[in-house]
Amino acid sequence: MIKKYSITVNGNTYDVEVEEQGTQGGTVVRPASAQASAPKAQVPKQHPKPQAIQSQGSGSINAPMPGTINDIRVKVGDSVKKGQVLLILEAMKMENELVAGCDGTISAVNISKGSSVSVGDILITIG
Repeated sequence: MIKKYSITVNGNTYDVEVEEQGTQGGTVVRPASAQASAPKAQVPKQHPKPQAIQSQGSGSINAPMPGTINDIRVKVGDSVKKGQVLLILEAMKMENELVAGCDGTISAVNISKGSSVSVGDILITIG
């Protein structure tokens, strides 16, 4: 006996035929075929929200993980406040906001937009 089911997985609907086979211990069910039908609704792609990574006090802002610099929001001579976003570091397809750990003045910017960084690289210096 073949039974037909519609199964939805991650927004995609699949029509599945299942053949029922008798055994002594009970019923064994195995998929006979699986055909993908058109998805009923398209789920919009969500972009991960940036995570804030706070620096520890004055001094150097080091890369907490390897990645690529997507945006630099300060330049040498800028005054910054604690919690202000200094740059955006993309790592593992997530954008991470690196923020100032204290008030101060930017004394050095050692990276440029699009550059790759490794763990521990000095990115910005706050004086």
